[in-house]
Formats: sequence, structure tokens, C-alpha cells
Amino acid sequence: MKEKINLTAPCGLDCFNCDIHENNLTNELAELIQTKMGVPKGEIACKGCRQQDGKHFHLPADGCATLNCVKAKGVEFCCDCNDFPCAFLAPTADKAAQYPHNMKIYNLCRIKKVGLEYWIEEEKAGQIRKKYFTGKFIVGKGHAE
Repeated sequence: MKEKINLTAPCGLDCFNCDIHENNLTNELAELIQTKMGVPKGEIACKGCRQQDGKHFHLPADGCATLNCVKAKGVEFCCDCNDFPCAFLAPTADKAAQYPHNMKIYNLCRIKKVGLEYWIEEEKAGQIRKKYFTGKFIVGKGHAE
């Protein structure tokens, strides 16, 4: 179970589906990030925020505030907290097309409802991310099939 927790961020992001996770990072993407952002290639692969204590090139220098909060409160996931949902998880339009940050609440609600193991199984194929990045929104229906 610990391994499954380590592959899911406390905020509900599915590290196992992330393009920069060490198991998914392609040489082409690493080269693109190195060229566009100046990050040394050896520092691009991410092991997940729990494994790296919230410190990685794509996070603030002082680490992830959400991870720090979860650790301080002694819970595994934000949805286990009495203050869930909080401002750390508030959706925003800024960079929504680039980062999966608006999926967090949905993922955490699914984890709470069906359990971590079942959620991981249903998300292994990346369907939530696929809908997030390529799906179409229809007013009154949520999304198109």
C-alpha cells in the first residue's frame, strides 16, 4: 500500500501518469525541457513529491505547500483533512491547459469514495487526464463522450 501512496501526490495528482515522472519521461521531452527551461537533463525526471519531499525543478524552492500542510496535519491525502477542500486546491484558469491542477478535487473525491487502490486501477489508463487535456465541455452535461 505504501508504494501506491508514494505514486499519488497528497493533493490527488496521479504521479504514475505524469509525463515527467521517472517511469514516463522520454528523451525527447527531457531535451525540450532542457532547451526551453535550462534545466539540466539529469534533474528533470521526478520520483513524485512524496519521494522528493516536494522539491523538484517545477515546484517552488521551499517545496510544495500542500505537501508541507499534509505532513503537518498528519494525514496521507488532503481529502483526509477536516479542512478539505481548502485554498491549496482551489481551481484556477491560469495554466489550466498546461498543468493538471484542476483535477485534484475530482481525484481526491474519487479516492475518498472508492479507495486508493480502486482509483489507481481506474486511473492507470489516464482517462481523467485525457478528458482534462483533450475533452470537450458541454454546458449542462459536463463533458462530451
